[in-house]
Amino acid sequence: MGNRADDEGTDVEIYLKPLTDTVHADTPTGAPERLLALLDRLGFERKTLETAGPVYVWHEAPGHLPEDEKKHLATGAVPALLMAGYMVNITDDVWDAAAYQDAVAQMRRRPAAARPDASPASASASRPHRTR
Repeated sequence: MGNRADDEGTDVEIYLKPLTDTVHADTPTGAPERLLALLDRLGFERKTLETAGPVYVWHEAPGHLPEDEKKHLATGAVPALLMAGYMVNITDDVWDAAAYQDAVAQMRRRPAAARPDASPASASASRPHRTR
C-alpha cells in the first residue's frame, strides 16, 4: 500500500479518490509532524491505519461537506502549503481557481504571524503543479 506523495516525490498530493467524492491529501511516508499538523489546521481530517508494518497517515476533506466545499477547502489550502515551503500537486478535478485566488488574497491581508504556518517560503513556493 503506497501513496501518491511517495510515488510522485511531492510533499502533498491533493486529489479526488476514484469512484468517490472523497478529497485526499496524501503526504509521504514518515512525513514530519509539522506538515501533518498544518494540514490539520487547514481543515483536513487526519486519518491513520496501523498495520503490522508501517503506520499509514493521510488527510481527507471532512466527509460532511458538500463536494464544492471540499474542493474549496483543498484548493484554499494550497497557498499556505506553498508559503510553508512544501511541494504541492493538486489535480484538475479538485482545483478551484476562484478558491485559490481568494486564499491568496486572504493571506496577503493577514500579517505573517497570523498565517496558518508562519515559516519563511522556500524556492518551491511557486504556482502549484496541477495534473492534467
